Amino acid sequence: MWPGTAGRLLAIHAVILTTVLGVVTFRVVADFTSHYQRSLVGDLTAEITEYSTAADQRPTGTSLESFTSSYLRTHVLPSGRVLLIALDHVPAEGSPGSAALFRLPPVSSWLAHKPASTVIVTSSAPHRYMILGSQIRTGQTSVGLFVAAVDLSNLDAQRRQVLVLAGSEAAVALAMALLSTYLLLRRLLRTVGRVTEAAVEISRGDLDRRLGDQGADDEVGRLARTFDAMLARISAAMGSQRRLLSDVSHQLRTPLTVARGHLEVLGRGACQDPVEVHDTITVVVDELDHMRVLVDRLLLLGRALEPDFIEPEPVDLRSFLADLAETTRVLADRRWSLSPVPDLVIAVDAQKLRGALLNLIDNAVKATAPGDAIGLDVLHDADLRLGVVDSGRGMTAAQQKSAFSRFARPGATDATGSGLGLAIAKAVVEGHGGQIELESEPGNGCRVTLVLPGSCVVRFTDSGGPMP
Repeated sequence: MWPGTAGRLLAIHAVILTTVLGVVTFRVVADFTSHYQRSLVGDLTAEITEYSTAADQRPTGTSLESFTSSYLRTHVLPSGRVLLIALDHVPAEGSPGSAALFRLPPVSSWLAHKPASTVIVTSSAPHRYMILGSQIRTGQTSVGLFVAAVDLSNLDAQRRQVLVLAGSEAAVALAMALLSTYLLLRRLLRTVGRVTEAAVEISRGDLDRRLGDQGADDEVGRLARTFDAMLARISAAMGSQRRLLSDVSHQLRTPLTVARGHLEVLGRGACQDPVEVHDTITVVVDELDHMRVLVDRLLLLGRALEPDFIEPEPVDLRSFLADLAETTRVLADRRWSLSPVPDLVIAVDAQKLRGALLNLIDNAVKATAPGDAIGLDVLHDADLRLGVVDSGRGMTAAQQKSAFSRFARPGATDATGSGLGLAIAKAVVEGHGGQIELESEPGNGCRVTLVLPGSCVVRFTDSGGPMP
């Protein structure tokens, strides 16, 4: 069982906080390390500068070799830092504790071949050192190699301390944040749960039910009051919607019919430019026809909300589909087909079912070209499946998701159509207690199936009487 909303939100919050605090901790340690290393680089660079300055200012008559030996013996170095100086043609010398430098691969390489410029590297064996190597120059002449190194053990120890400190602080912050979030979510969702229980009862159909005053003038209280106001508006809107659809149909049908009649009379009369007037009248009449069809379809969809939307009557399936197939053959130049139809009588609203299938066929005609195939399939098993199949351009997955929405015209390439055909078909089949199915792939045609429940079917024996 999945955890509740509070648990899921807490888990998401924990993941986000852990990620953020982890990134912050990593950034703190990385910044500390970077700053520490820059400081060490500066110190090592200062060592060669200090040596070079002292060598240039050595007493007159003092050789560089003797000065270097004295410098290494007397120069005070911080803990963990060592120097190694190798003058040309003179054995290399180092400060106290520098013996380990000779075993480091970078130093061995530099002693054999001096680096062309100042180089800073980090060695990990046998100990971690940051090592600076640079040539010693007198004027433009290289006279030796200067190596300064610092043991990084102190850096590693301090970095661990910073990591432990930052990690501990992050853990405490995470624990406190999750605890406060849990307490807040528990309090909030407990109240939301009570609101949800009341909303579930309302969703069962009792639009007169109200949540009532929640006893607090906060977000939850305002939510309850807003929800009650919304329910009141929905209840009023549902009644007004039915009335609006009916009123629009009745109010527009008469003036549209009158306008059509006058325009038809005008089209038959004489005028100064009869061709232009005739064209205008044709366009207006077509638009009026489109508006009338749209109003009729909207009225049909509005009636789908009413309990007596479907008025079933016995219909012979073979005759019904044969008549439908004969009617549709003249619609367009297509390869029409009708699969074998079982000998059934179905209890359906014949007019509305016919209209729904005609809508599907009309869509198939618009999605195909001359010579393409459009078929009407019938399959009877537990349910009765009436499908319209075409070999047209098909629909994408995104278009299929919105196909049954009102006024949606997925994949439409023409300006005709109201976008209500599939919505009406869906309303009709659902009014019969069934469902509509859509199967399509781009370029591979489309199949739309009206699935009527088995209760709509009456099967007959060979003698013509109904089976018991």
